[in-house]
Amino acid sequence: MTTMAISASTPFTVYDLEGMPDDGRRYEVIDGELLVSAAPGLPHQIVVLRLGRLLDDACPDELCTLVAPFAVQPDTSTEVQPDVLVARFADLTMKNLPTGPLLAVEVLSPSGRLIDLNLKRAAYEKMLTPSYWIIDPEVPNLLVLELDTNGKYTEIARVSGDNAFEAKKPFPVRVVPAELLGRLRPPIPTI
Repeated sequence: MTTMAISASTPFTVYDLEGMPDDGRRYEVIDGELLVSAAPGLPHQIVVLRLGRLLDDACPDELCTLVAPFAVQPDTSTEVQPDVLVARFADLTMKNLPTGPLLAVEVLSPSGRLIDLNLKRAAYEKMLTPSYWIIDPEVPNLLVLELDTNGKYTEIARVSGDNAFEAKKPFPVRVVPAELLGRLRPPIPTI
């Protein structure tokens, strides 16, 4: 999935996104900077689908699990679409989530890696999103970040392959990075 940032002499707003073409690309704005991402590849989509299903199955009734595209729009200069998010039903509108989600998840792609690890991390931190997960389907691994008492992300866990992460936030759920690849998972060698 190719991602590029486009700067303009005038900052972009969420209202500019309404005029973007319906061309299969994802258009987001972070602090007035336009981000354009190409359609994601197969491993990315399988991980998003399987994680979305896993989180939705464990999700308490007062919370909602959604997969992209769904807008998180805390102000007029920022709109992101996490690959997977968890939010309170009470915080959602029919159109968007006007506050940071409880959990934002981004699945890395080769071209979007720096944006997810830096720009989006900073955006979710600014929104006070309590948990931010970054999944790399190539390894596969899961990086778990949570806000500390100063409102900064701290690494809580990093698990790879068949190792499990036992999440407590936003609710208890067990995540095994290799299992998120489903049938794309390479066979385990036998000795």
